[in-house]
Amino acid sequence: MTAVTSELAERVRQICADAGAVDGTAPVGDQVLRSLRGPDGSRHLVARFGDTVVGYANVTAEPAMVEVVVDPGHRRRGIGTALVTAALDLGGPGARVWAHGDLPPAQALSGRLGLAAARELLQLRRRLDDPPLPALEVPGDLVLRTYRGEADDAELLRVNNVAFDWHPEQGGWTESDIAERRAESWFDPDGVFLAFAADDPATLLGFHWTKVHPAQRDEPALGEVYVVGVDRRAQGRGLGRLLTLAGLHHLQRLGLPAVLLYVEADNGAAVRTYERLGFTRFHTDVAYTRA
Repeated sequence: MTAVTSELAERVRQICADAGAVDGTAPVGDQVLRSLRGPDGSRHLVARFGDTVVGYANVTAEPAMVEVVVDPGHRRRGIGTALVTAALDLGGPGARVWAHGDLPPAQALSGRLGLAAARELLQLRRRLDDPPLPALEVPGDLVLRTYRGEADDAELLRVNNVAFDWHPEQGGWTESDIAERRAESWFDPDGVFLAFAADDPATLLGFHWTKVHPAQRDEPALGEVYVVGVDRRAQGRGLGRLLTLAGLHHLQRLGLPAVLLYVEADNGAAVRTYERLGFTRFHTDVAYTRA
C-alpha cells in the first residue's frame, strides 16, 4: 500500500483520463476519484515503471471493492494482472473487482485469474430530443420542489438509507456523504427534486438527484440520473417515474443532448421503468470475484 500525495493523485487522474479516452468509458468510479483527495478508508496500490506510476488500484473497506487502471502506454505487460491479484488479496474473501464496460481485455484477465461475474450494473442512455419526453404532470396530492439547503438533508438521508439499505455503495450514507457531494463542482440545488405529500410537507416521499458531466475532448456534456430514491411506504404511487421525469425535463432545459443512468441488472422493476421512459442499454459494468 502507499500514501496518496498530491503528485500521485494528479498522476492517477491523468492515467484515468488517458484510459477513458482510449477505452471509451471511465476506468474507475467517482468514489475512487474522491478518495484521492483525502482519507476515506480506501487503500491504494501503485505499479511503477522506473520512477513513473503506470498503474493504480483502489481497495475500499467492507464490502471490499477493487478498481484498477493501467496507463494505456504500458498495457500488455502483466501490470493489470499483478494489480488485480494484489488488490483482491488485500481485500480478502469476497472482494470484487469492477470491470467498467466489461471490455474484452477485462474479460480475458478475469478468465486467466479464474474470476466469476458476481454483479452486473447496467448503464442506460437516452437522447433528450428523440423520443420526446412525456409531459410532467404532478398530481394534486403531491408537492414537487427542489433542494433548499442543509435543512433538507435529514430527510434526504432517511429516504436514501431506507430505499438503498441493500445497496453496497448507496446505502448507509451519512451527513458527510451529502456534504461531499454538495461541495462538488457539478452540484446544482436546482437539479435535486424532492416529492412530498401536499398535506405533509415535512416528510419526504422520494427524491431525484441529477448530475451534469462536463464536455470532455470529443464528448459533449451529458446529464445523469444520479440517484432516484423512494421511501418504501410511498412505493406503488408512480413516484419513481414522476421524479425521473422531473429531472429529465430539467436536464433538457439545460440544453443537454442526452442522459445516462446506472441500474442493477437484476432490479427488473427499475429497468422496466427506465426502458418505458425511452432508455436503452449502452454498456455493462461487471464486478468479478474469485470463484
